[in-house]
Amino acid sequence: MPGGWTISTAWMRMPGQTWPRVAASFLGAWLVMMLAMMLPPLVPVLWRYRQAVRSSGAMRPGWLTALAGAAYFLVWALFGMAAFLVGTGLVAVAMQQAALARTVPMAAGVVVLIGGALQCTSWKAHHLACCRDAPGRGCILPADTGTAWRHGLRLGVHCGFCCAGLMAILLVIGVMDLRVMAAVTVAVAAERLAPAGARMARAIGVVAVGTGVLLIARAAGLG
Repeated sequence: MPGGWTISTAWMRMPGQTWPRVAASFLGAWLVMMLAMMLPPLVPVLWRYRQAVRSSGAMRPGWLTALAGAAYFLVWALFGMAAFLVGTGLVAVAMQQAALARTVPMAAGVVVLIGGALQCTSWKAHHLACCRDAPGRGCILPADTGTAWRHGLRLGVHCGFCCAGLMAILLVIGVMDLRVMAAVTVAVAAERLAPAGARMARAIGVVAVGTGVLLIARAAGLG
């Protein structure tokens, strides 16, 4: 059964585990997943950043670029911890309430539907444009560590907001499912790297909305 139809063990504490250990394991797996998913679209952005700081006369453009990348993934680590807290809290409630647990399939379909709809909003288009165009070609940026760190944080926030719908789908369908991860990775790369990124994002959203409708219908016993 797809991950969205069951409660994933990623949100559960196994016998003998402590919650700090569970959180550390989740965060480690989350960061590895984010590295695999986000590096393909991030590399061109970091390359443009390196060119921008080198144009300003930076002596160590590689170091500043690495610092910006570290700040970017710090933001994703914070998003991951937020997802862990929300996920474990919801699972704890669902495990105690049998009636609520039975709504998990329907809720998963609704989240997929909302995530797909989010792909088609102007909010999504704004953050996608910030991810695709930062920094602008020919831009010259100050070559200091503070600017590099802030640039990475800003890029990470825009990227996190841009991917909110797709990440929500990943979390409810199968956060540790390699097939779902691969599909989301392709979707993220396509909307970031394709010439018509906004159009690609909307097309992905339409597919996700259709998937959400099918999941809801199946949960309702109509499929």
